[in-house]
Amino acid sequence: MRFLHTADWHVGKSLHGYDLLKEQKHIFQQIEAIALDQKVDAIVIAGDLYDRGAPSEEDVSELNAELQRLNLQDRLPILAISGNHDSAARLATGDAWYSATQFYLHTQLSQAFEPIVIGDTQFFLLPYFELQAVRNYFGDDEIHSVKVAMERIVAQMQDHFAPDKHQVLVAHFFAAGSSHTDSETKVEVGGLNAVPVDLLTAFDYVALGHLHNPNALKNPVIKYSGSPLKMSASEAELQKGVRIVDSSTGESTWVPLKPVHDVRIIKGSFDDLMQKTDEGDRDDFVVIQLTDQEMIPDVMSRLRQVYPRIIALQRVNGPVQMKIDTTIDPALDPMQLVAKFYDFATDGQNLNPEQKEWLTQSLQRVQKGE
Repeated sequence: MRFLHTADWHVGKSLHGYDLLKEQKHIFQQIEAIALDQKVDAIVIAGDLYDRGAPSEEDVSELNAELQRLNLQDRLPILAISGNHDSAARLATGDAWYSATQFYLHTQLSQAFEPIVIGDTQFFLLPYFELQAVRNYFGDDEIHSVKVAMERIVAQMQDHFAPDKHQVLVAHFFAAGSSHTDSETKVEVGGLNAVPVDLLTAFDYVALGHLHNPNALKNPVIKYSGSPLKMSASEAELQKGVRIVDSSTGESTWVPLKPVHDVRIIKGSFDDLMQKTDEGDRDDFVVIQLTDQEMIPDVMSRLRQVYPRIIALQRVNGPVQMKIDTTIDPALDPMQLVAKFYDFATDGQNLNPEQKEWLTQSLQRVQKGE
């Protein structure tokens, strides 16, 4: 069979204060179109459906609508698990009747050992877990490492392997040899170490979530799908997408996704950047890398007039070089001191009448102890 592997939707995520719900809707439409065009037999979502354990009503409404569209309208089986950002209890609210429409959402470790069979493939859905949950399930307080926990988990799963089926593991954890990006919560399963990939070789394919870089792990059949959206400046150079997987061979095909607003890195001097006419750059989320070293008054506000979605400002040639004025007399009255400082910080500008009035009123309140 063929299935679509995605993960880390993080519905409700914001990017440096910018709401990403519009971006999420647009990306979902592409994922749905790819699934239908590729005629997949199922959708796999490997955890972190939401960005937080208590999502807003708007976020819940959006995710519900997306899952209902895939499952009820498009008639696609969904195989999903909870991630470390999800509330397992909240996600599990309707699981008693989900399976009636082939919507399989596993949030508890105990559910991982009963495979979901679709076509010629057994899917083992292993949600994000804490180490204590493994000790409780097996009744063994001597399970002190993730390695031992996964050995026990995989061994019990293998007891349910059918010889005439292919086996796929869907999981949400940090696999040994992987690398993080800034947008990920740097938590490893149980707060301890990474899961050794050699424990996962019994499966024909391992569909992983948690890391947002689809290339975080170099393994032919153990793959991260990555997040479908760029969620930090460190992901600017990553291509986002989904994987179309053949369960009989474990081979996957990468299908890219195109965001409404990309995350870009733009480098240059302040003057050059202010004169740019590339409308694509202007509309995107941008990381500005300034080559200037001198002080630029009100630099962020002025840049936002051209690039309204700045998410980071970096000085690539070192710290700002400022002249040091040693002639300011600390005995000056507060109004004169502020005026001198303003002149220094803005490279020669004077306070305007409105600023002077605001400053006078503020100083008066300070002097009165207000």
